[in-house]
Amino acid sequence: MTDEIQQNNKAPGRPDEEAWLTVESLDLEGQGVAHRADGKVVFVDGALPFEEVRVQVQRRKNNWEQGALMDLRRESSQRVRPRCPHFGLHAGACGGCKMQHLDAAAQVAVKQRALEDALWHLGKVKAQTLLRPLEGPAWHYRYRARLSVRYVQRKGTTLIGFHERKSRYVADMGVCPVLPSPVSAMLLPLRRLMDSLEARESCPQIELACGDAPGQATLGVIALVLRHLQPLSDADRQRLREFAAAHEGVQWWLQPKGPDTVHLLDAESGVPLGYELPEFGIRMPFRPTDFTQVNPHINRVLVSRALRLLDVQPHERVIDWFCGLGNFTLPLATRAAQVLGIEGSEALVARARENFALNGPAAPAGRALAATRFVARNLFEMTPEMLVADGAADRWLVDPPREGAFALAKALADLHQQGLPEGTDWHAPSRIVYVSCNPATLARDAGLLVHQAGYRCTHAGVVNMFPHTAHVESIAVFDRAGD
Repeated sequence: MTDEIQQNNKAPGRPDEEAWLTVESLDLEGQGVAHRADGKVVFVDGALPFEEVRVQVQRRKNNWEQGALMDLRRESSQRVRPRCPHFGLHAGACGGCKMQHLDAAAQVAVKQRALEDALWHLGKVKAQTLLRPLEGPAWHYRYRARLSVRYVQRKGTTLIGFHERKSRYVADMGVCPVLPSPVSAMLLPLRRLMDSLEARESCPQIELACGDAPGQATLGVIALVLRHLQPLSDADRQRLREFAAAHEGVQWWLQPKGPDTVHLLDAESGVPLGYELPEFGIRMPFRPTDFTQVNPHINRVLVSRALRLLDVQPHERVIDWFCGLGNFTLPLATRAAQVLGIEGSEALVARARENFALNGPAAPAGRALAATRFVARNLFEMTPEMLVADGAADRWLVDPPREGAFALAKALADLHQQGLPEGTDWHAPSRIVYVSCNPATLARDAGLLVHQAGYRCTHAGVVNMFPHTAHVESIAVFDRAGD
């Protein structure tokens, strides 16, 4: 880190003339947080808790400042040498990971604290029990990525990778240790391929989506979706085919316009993409531009934990809110009597039905899955009437996007406070398991569930879906008070 700090001393900005600062914590962006003697907050990129630092100030506001680590007088015992050669604070460093300089176990502890702080400060909620963090491989875990592509004329080459830290420029990357090993080893050959294309200046992006080998929870398919702004020549298409033939598992997809235009380079080629949930005997097909979890290793463990926490009984009905392609719905159908999957898009609901059919009684294995329906609802405009219309369920699984599930939690709170119309046999779920990718919106919704909907937060914990980043994935359990 010393070389990095020396480089940063030459970076533009205003050095801090005041005393050394002691870093107290990390924020949700992975920046160190310190305070000046007058109470002013200072965010320090590259600093870790309990370190004594001086800061190269880059932004000043009335109540806070932001800058990068300039000098380090006391180093954290949790500071480690980053594994990636492209990680750092200097100009040109890759911005894909922010926390490689912090020990992997300490990263998880920081995320757990971030979750606890968000629940308390934003929702005034404290979990009765903290769950053991869910962890998996710290490297080569990222099965999905959006790689920027840019031909740089003055360098005479094409750059492929993530953006530089705090920049719109593409980092000059030769390897990436968070991508699967075969993909990392492919970065330089990909650059040479793009250099050879006639369309190299009109291809801004390659989207990566890896799938499991059929019947195995191991890497089997590497789908590369090439975004091209101009039609590809026959010669360029042939170069793509030759690249795929030389790299095992690679299949090319083309995207001439929006996501709906994505198609295989050659319709008859390629093994279908999918991932395995072996504990439940489920295979989930997907398309390379579909939303699936970046980290399939953690996803398998997450699905298992969510279902154990939900503790579904064989006679019960379950609703899976924000069901997507059926990541939780299909495993739930191996446990419950009835399952209802609800998503906001008719097109996505149709895909979930297809996945259910591929794994249900009509599938070659003839698995006995519970009666399952999928319906489309605008989940950001839920009302108490809509909740009642979808019928009572014994348990809920809630897995929203970053925006959270405010309307759903609010509708449940309104029903609790206003009461049900006479003759209505609807009842609130006895347990809710909430999977979140944003601790702030989880905390907001938890506040509604606990303080207005009659629930208590019995468990909460983090899921380290994105090692070496500041992203916090988490899971929380809410039990109806009195049950």
